[in-house]
Amino acid sequence: MTAIAGIEYGGTVFIGADSQASSSYEKATRADAKVFVRGPYIIGFTTSYRMGQLLQYAGTLPIPPTSPNALHGFMVCDFMEAARSIFKDGGFLKITNGEETGGAFLVGVRGRLFHVESDGQVGRNRAGFDAAGTGAQVILGALHESRTRTDAPERIRSALRAAEAWAPGVGAPFVIKAGGARD
Repeated sequence: MTAIAGIEYGGTVFIGADSQASSSYEKATRADAKVFVRGPYIIGFTTSYRMGQLLQYAGTLPIPPTSPNALHGFMVCDFMEAARSIFKDGGFLKITNGEETGGAFLVGVRGRLFHVESDGQVGRNRAGFDAAGTGAQVILGALHESRTRTDAPERIRSALRAAEAWAPGVGAPFVIKAGGARD
C-alpha cells in the first residue's frame, strides 16, 4: 500500500512518497525511500520494494533524447526495454500465460512526468501531475484542487497528507525530491 505523487513544474519533476510498507495484517515505516534520483531520472515506485531497489541500483538505464518530441517513444521502447531487462535479471519480472508483468511507478525525465503501469504501458497525464498507489485517487483530487498554487513540494506534501487521512496503508514520513530536469 502506497501513495506516490508527482508534478511537472518549471522544467523539473517533483515526486513525493509515503514511507509505509503494509499488508492486510502488518505495517512498517521504512527507512529506504520509495522515491529516488538516478542520473537523469527521478522515480517514485509502488508495488514492491524489490522492484524499486532494482530500478535504483541494478543494470543501466539509457540516456534520454534531448528532443521533447522523441521522449514518449523513447520511454515506451528504450526505457521500458531497459527496465524489463533489469526486472528479468533481478528475478522480479513475472510471466503468467505468456504475459509479462512488473510493477507501477512514476518516472520524471527531461521535465516530463510519466506513469508506468504493471503491464509496461507508459502514459503521461495532460494535467502535469499524476499519482500511483492506493492513495492515487485522493492525491489526484488534492493536486487538482491545488493546481493554482506554485509551490510544488507543498502541493505534494498536502496531497500525501490527504492520502494518509483517507487511503488505507499510507503513512508518514513523506519524502519529496526534485529531479528529471529539462536540459
